[in-house]
Amino acid sequence: MSIHKIATGLTTPIPAAFFHLEDEKKQSLINPTSFRFICIIMNQPMNIRIQAPSPSLLLPRAKLYSQGICPCLRLSLEDFANSNLSKTSVLARCSLGWSKTPSISSERSLKHSAAQLGALVASGSQDVSTNALVGNEKIGVLLLNLGGPETLDDVQPFLFNLFADPDIIRLPRLFRFLQKPLAQFISVVRSPKSREGYASIGGGSPLRRITDAQAEELRKALCDKNVPAKVYVGMRYWHPFTEEAIEQIKRDGITKLVVLPLYPQFSISTSGSSLRLLESIFREDEYLVNMQHTVIPSWYQRQGYIKAMADLTEKELQKFDCPQEVMIFFSAHGVPLAYVEKAGDPYKAEMEECVDLIMEELEKRRINNAYTLAYQSRVGPVEWLRPYTDETIIELGRKGVKSLLAVPISFVSEHIETLEEIDVEYKELALESGIKKWGRVPALGCEPTFISDLADAVIEGLPYVGAMAVSNLEARQSLVPLGSVEELLAAYDSQRKELPPPVVVWEWGWTKSAETWNGRAAMLAVLFLLVLEVTTGEGFLHMWGILPYSR
Repeated sequence: MSIHKIATGLTTPIPAAFFHLEDEKKQSLINPTSFRFICIIMNQPMNIRIQAPSPSLLLPRAKLYSQGICPCLRLSLEDFANSNLSKTSVLARCSLGWSKTPSISSERSLKHSAAQLGALVASGSQDVSTNALVGNEKIGVLLLNLGGPETLDDVQPFLFNLFADPDIIRLPRLFRFLQKPLAQFISVVRSPKSREGYASIGGGSPLRRITDAQAEELRKALCDKNVPAKVYVGMRYWHPFTEEAIEQIKRDGITKLVVLPLYPQFSISTSGSSLRLLESIFREDEYLVNMQHTVIPSWYQRQGYIKAMADLTEKELQKFDCPQEVMIFFSAHGVPLAYVEKAGDPYKAEMEECVDLIMEELEKRRINNAYTLAYQSRVGPVEWLRPYTDETIIELGRKGVKSLLAVPISFVSEHIETLEEIDVEYKELALESGIKKWGRVPALGCEPTFISDLADAVIEGLPYVGAMAVSNLEARQSLVPLGSVEELLAAYDSQRKELPPPVVVWEWGWTKSAETWNGRAAMLAVLFLLVLEVTTGEGFLHMWGILPYSR
C-alpha cells in the first residue's frame, strides 16, 4: 500500500494508551494541541511511547531535523533493535499549537536501526529506503530565495516589489492603502544609489545565476542518492517569481513537492514572507491543494551546513600570517528589533545558536579564535538588531584588533550585501579603523558538502509529504510537518500587535530619540507630499520628470 493511499484513506485517532503528554498545562498560541495519527503496524509488535513536545517560536523544527527526529513528535522506541523494521510502516500526522516554553531535548540521538522507520524518523537519508519514498511519484523541490535585479534597469522595479511587501514595510492597518505609493516613492528615491552599488559588482545581482547553479547541483545530488527529482527556483521579488515556478511545477505534473527556502535561519521578513505568498497561491489553486507537499522552514542546525561553514572559515583563516590572532567576525543581515521583541521572530535566537554551533565545530578542530556577531544592512529610522556591523568594526579597531575575518553567516549566495557592502564598504571602514589585515569567507554557493546536505534534508522531508495531505481540507492547512504554514504564520500574527514606537519618551537635543522622531516627522511629511502629488497630478516629482503628468 502506498504512502499516499494510506495517508488519504485513514483518519483513525490513535488510542490514548499509545501516547503520553509530558506538559498538560502548555498553552497553544493558536489551538489546543490535538493529534490524529495513521498507524499501520504489520507483523511486528513494537512498544511506542509518543510524547507531545512544546515547540517554541525560538526553538524551531530545524534542531529536530538536524538530529534526525520527527519534528511532529518525540519518540521513545523500545525493544526494536532486533526487529525487522522494514516490515513496519508508521505514519503520523499531528496538528500542534505553539508554546513559548522550549522543551526540545538537544541530547537525544537515535540508533542506526531506527533510521529504517522512514515514515517517521529520518536519521540519515542514506538509511532511508528511497525507492519506497519515491515510487511512481513525480518529485519536485522548490527553492525559495529573495531574487535580485539582473540589469541596472531592473533595480527600480525590483526595489518596488521589495518595499511593496507588507512583511518588509509594516504599515498600521489604517495606512495600508499607502503600501504601494510608499513603495513607489522609496524605490524611486533609493534606485540611484542602489544602481551605483549594482554597477560596482558587474551591473546586476548574480543571485539568479548562483541559485540556478545550486538547483542543478541539488538535482544531481538527489539523483546520486536514488531520488530523481526536478528542482525549481522561485524568487520573491524578481524573476523567476514564485508564481512562475509554481506554473512550471503544474505543467510538469509534480505530485510530491518539498519546499526549501534558501534561508538557513527563519525570519518573518525572509522565509515568512515567501511562505505567506506560497500559502496564498496554494489556497487559490485546486491542483495545488491536492498536491502533497511539505516545507523545511529552517535548517541552520544541520550538520552538513555547519561543517561546510566551518570548512570555509578554516580555509580562509589559513591565509593569514597568524591565524590564531584573527578575530572571526560573523555578519548577518539585520531585521528591525520590533520583529523580534514584539512579533516573535525567532531570527536572532536562531542566528546566535548557529554561530555557537559553527564555533563548536571549529573548536573540535582546535581553532579557538575570538569571535563576535553583528548585523548589517539596516535602513530607515527605526531600531534594528544590535550590534550593528559598521559600529562593531569601528569598536574592534579601537580595541586594537589587527586581523579580521568576515563571515557572511545568513547568506548562501553572493549578492550585493556580500560583494559590495562587506567587500567594499566594510573592508574600507575596517582599514580606516586601524585593522591591518582583512579577509572574507565566501558564501556557500555550490560547496559540495552543503549541496549534499540539502539533498539529505529533502530526502528526510519526503516521508512527511505523503503523511500530511490526508484530505483536501487538511491539505490547505498542512504545508509544514509541525503545523501548517497557515498555522505558523498565524502564530506570529497572533503576536503581531501594532508596532509600538521604538522610543517611548520624547527627548530634546541630539539624541537617539530626537533623531527617531525627526525621522518620523520627515516620513509623514514625505507621505503627505506624495499623496498630494498623486491626487493632484502636480508637484516637484512631476516637474523633475520622476512621475509622468496625467493627460
